[in-house]
Order: sequence, then structure tokens, then C-alpha cells
Amino acid sequence: MPKPIYLDYNATTPHDPEVIAAMRPFLEEEFGNPSSSHFYGSKPKQAVARARQQVASLLNCTPEEIIFTSGGTESNNFAIKGAAETLRQKGNHIITCQIEHPAVLEVCHFLESNGFDVTYLPVDEFGLVNVADVAAALKKETILISIMHANNEVGTIEPIAEIAQLAKKQDIVFHTDAAQSVGKIPVDVNNLGGDLLSIAGHKVYAPKGVGALYIRQALPLAKLMHGAGQEMAVRAGTENVLEIVGLGTACEIAARDLEKNMLHMQAMRDRLYEGLKEGCDPVRLNGHPQKRLPNTLNISFLDLEANRILDVIGSEVAASAGAACHSDTVQISEVLEAMNVPLPWAKGTLRLTTGRMTATADIDQAVQVIRSAVNKFRTEG
Repeated sequence: MPKPIYLDYNATTPHDPEVIAAMRPFLEEEFGNPSSSHFYGSKPKQAVARARQQVASLLNCTPEEIIFTSGGTESNNFAIKGAAETLRQKGNHIITCQIEHPAVLEVCHFLESNGFDVTYLPVDEFGLVNVADVAAALKKETILISIMHANNEVGTIEPIAEIAQLAKKQDIVFHTDAAQSVGKIPVDVNNLGGDLLSIAGHKVYAPKGVGALYIRQALPLAKLMHGAGQEMAVRAGTENVLEIVGLGTACEIAARDLEKNMLHMQAMRDRLYEGLKEGCDPVRLNGHPQKRLPNTLNISFLDLEANRILDVIGSEVAASAGAACHSDTVQISEVLEAMNVPLPWAKGTLRLTTGRMTATADIDQAVQVIRSAVNKFRTEG
């Protein structure tokens, strides 16, 4: 029986074959500790250094500004907690927004329970943060602003450069969670501005369990892990060489093939949208129609239930729901709720995300499967 068509690339990505090939020697032969001074530590040490350069090249920063972590969640925790602890004597106010990933929101909730004041900015109907709202929320105690580069559910790309510029003028540290944007759109820390940027390996065709944090040079950040002196002495622990190599290779591929991949993912996304619009009207597009990740389609079907659609299509198409409907309640995602998507639309929301491996035949088959399910439910009334 064939596997379902995979349209959930924002959840995770397959391993790129080049990534697997680059990692293989460090799984089979090169087992040494990169901190060891003898023969067995030499190639692992060189591999970590090369991976750091590969990540830095993608982001257009120096290798010394890249710290390897266990993933996007750790990178966000490190950035936000580290900045908050370092700057606590200066102030206790943090600004973020309502549609951040839980790896940011939960950190902010934790800090609130430890004496910090957090402002959660609203977004408009497209999921965009208003720069004027950021400016209006500033206080003399504001020490950190954390706004995601692109939203994981609806794909909306936030005005990061403008917010970073505002933060810089006020001498406020700025962090962005770029887990969803890296490898899909240009992510250049010099163009974006800001001080801290998070990457998740498994969103860029590298393994799960590895990530990176860009820390602008000279920015003091409280240690996350105490121990020996690995990772510029701010994140102790023997390096995960195997997966660091995978992340480095994935970032090199992302830089090399960015334009080609952007065009392909967008073509697949748009073909999917047009097919569903044609066969399932009425439908609603959620997220900004232009300022959106090239691979992300968040679409609602009026008066239907997303989990029932997924139950029917699950053996043929793998996707995510924007709402969970139970016997007497409907749980809408916080993102759709913040965007004020009306309940009759929100409860029937699917997130369909394309990737490098998505083929035209996959899209055409997915359109037929989803159309069939949607129209079946509408016929049943």
C-alpha cells in the first residue's frame, strides 16, 4: 500500500540525501570527541568548524556568532531566558506577539512567573504585527523584543527589519524565531537586523535534535548550560557532531538552491490552492496573500470540521488541522483565534505545506482526495 502524500513540511522535513551522505562517516567511522587533542578528535573538530561556517554563510554572519543547540526550542529558550537574565538589572519588560510558537510563548509565561512583565501584541486579520503597536508598547523597562520571522501555521512573514530597527534605536535586544523561514526565503542577519535568531535543523531537511542560535558578536548572554568550554563557553556539553554535520550540510544546500526551491514550493502550493478553490468553493485563505512563505497554504472550508476531513483523507494525504472539534466543543488554534477567523470557517481549517520533494502528481492527487472528502461532507449536509 503506498504511503500518503506528504503535505506537512512545516511540521518536519525528510532528510536530504546529501545530508545523510555527509553524516554517514560520523556515524560509522569518525566517532571521536572534537575536544580530544589526538588523532580521533581531529576530523570531528574540523567537521564542527566547517558546519559552523556553513550555517554562518547562510545567515551572512561570522562563524563565531553561531552556537549549536539541540533544536529550535532550545535556541528560543537560550535566547529569551539568556537575554532576560543578563539584562534584568536594566529592566523587566519583554514584548512578543500572540501568534508565536509555544517555544516562545511558554518561555514568556515562565518569565512572567519570575517577575517579568510581558506584552503580547495582537495581529491583524492576516497575522501581521503592526510596527506601530510595537512602538506603542515600549517602556523604559523594555529589554527584549521577540517576534517570529514567519508563522508556522499561516506562513505570514512579519516586518522583522522594521521592528529590529526600532529596537536598535531604543537599545533593546531583538530576537526572532526563524525556524520556519530558513531555507524557504532569504534570511540574512545583516538585512534583517536584530541580535538573536533561532534555527531548527529538522525544518531544513537535517535531523531532529539539532539547531543553532545566532548571537550578535559582543552581545552578552547568560549561559544556558554550565560545564566545560564548548560552544564559545556559553553552551557546555560534548558536541553532537553527527547532527551538527547534518545541519551544516543542510544550510549549505539551502543557500545553494534557495531560489530554485522557493519557486518550486510556491508553484506546488499555488497549484494546490487553485485546484481546491476550483473544486471546493467556498474556501477561505488564511494568512497574508503575498507576505507569506512560498510553501504554506492555510485554507478553511466553511461549516466543516477539519478533524473529520483528516480522518477521511489520512490514508492518502498527510496534513495538519487548524482546529480540533469534539462532541460539544471546538478548540481553535491560538493563531486563527488571534487573527479573528470566524468560527464557522476556523473549525474547518487545514494546513497544507509543500517541500522540495513535492511533485506535481502529488498535488494533483491530493486535490482530488481533498475535493472528494469536502464535497462528500457537504452533500451529507
